Amino acid sequence: MERAAIIGVAQTRYMRANPASHPEMAYEVTSGALDDAGLSINDVDNTVTVCNDFWDGRTISCMTITEATGSHKVPTTNVEGDGAYGALMGAMRVLSGLHKITMVVAQSKVSEGIPSVITNAMFDPVYERLLGLDAINSSALQMRRYMDQYGITEEQCAQVSVKNHGNAWNNPYAQMPLDIRVEDVLSSRVLADPLKLLDASPISDGACAIILADEETARMRCRKPVWIKGVGHCADAYHLGDRDLADVDSLESAAKRAYAMAGIHEPLKEIDLAEVYDAFSYMELMWTEGLGFCNRGQGGRLIDAGITGMNGAMPVNPSGGVLSAHAVNAAGLARIIEAVLQLRNEAGSRQVDGARVALAHGMHGACGQGHCVFILSNRA
Repeated sequence: MERAAIIGVAQTRYMRANPASHPEMAYEVTSGALDDAGLSINDVDNTVTVCNDFWDGRTISCMTITEATGSHKVPTTNVEGDGAYGALMGAMRVLSGLHKITMVVAQSKVSEGIPSVITNAMFDPVYERLLGLDAINSSALQMRRYMDQYGITEEQCAQVSVKNHGNAWNNPYAQMPLDIRVEDVLSSRVLADPLKLLDASPISDGACAIILADEETARMRCRKPVWIKGVGHCADAYHLGDRDLADVDSLESAAKRAYAMAGIHEPLKEIDLAEVYDAFSYMELMWTEGLGFCNRGQGGRLIDAGITGMNGAMPVNPSGGVLSAHAVNAAGLARIIEAVLQLRNEAGSRQVDGARVALAHGMHGACGQGHCVFILSNRA
């Protein structure tokens, strides 16, 4: 099978309210990714955009960035989900042999909407939406179930927030670098028990883009290609009541598929760092379990032992993660970009020494309904 590589990346600085318009943000990262890859827009033979009508407040929202991304000139597809799924679509196009260079652009201006109203709309309209469920209170239900099932503590979740906000100081793109303590997280305002303000990711605007190429193009035209060694995705049941919220079956399935494709047998030993979609602090603990870095219920022990810290055996979210910047549609693609920068040894003061293999993770749907896992390497 042909191989695909990421040959160009770009992202905006994430902020609470970006004064740039949707197309202006998209143009910024499109131009940046092309410059990074040493290409022109005429080299791109297809595009994938990642926009969502609800978050953008208009129908067919991808039309607003068509010209900014060059999508009016080539075959294009829009993904109404997380940016990692846009990267998956782009990789499939390259691996199909029908395209050589794919541009993937994701953008989101969360500040222009009302997140509680928008995320309420993702629930079943007959049984669940009328209860007032949204991303925050549904995640609070999951956090409570996870804590009760495995004995995870609020202090362990708070350590994730302390770690990731601290890591964000080394990331010039991050929105919320903070010097905080566990006590600060625990005493912050309750959003929906047991979730507190500093357990949650911020409202963010931002955009990012990657360029994917087939093996021949990557070798001929790229100075530092980062190779897609494996990818897997899986979605769990839609209704919250149809799954145990303490379990991570869909992530386990997605990770196993990605590992099998990449030839990974012991992820904690063979992967050098991970960028995961931590919309809330407890999620990082759950996702490290689903990714096979530890057994179920052991995510708290990983953070206690410092294994997921910058100097640990498996640094998780050296960028500061989604807790430090959460432009919803772009968040998963940003995880891929951060992994690429690490593998190119271009992550600056957040660089993990000797990084050769990285994991990037995206998520979509309520309480981690769907997951997408990429294994990337700087070695073909």
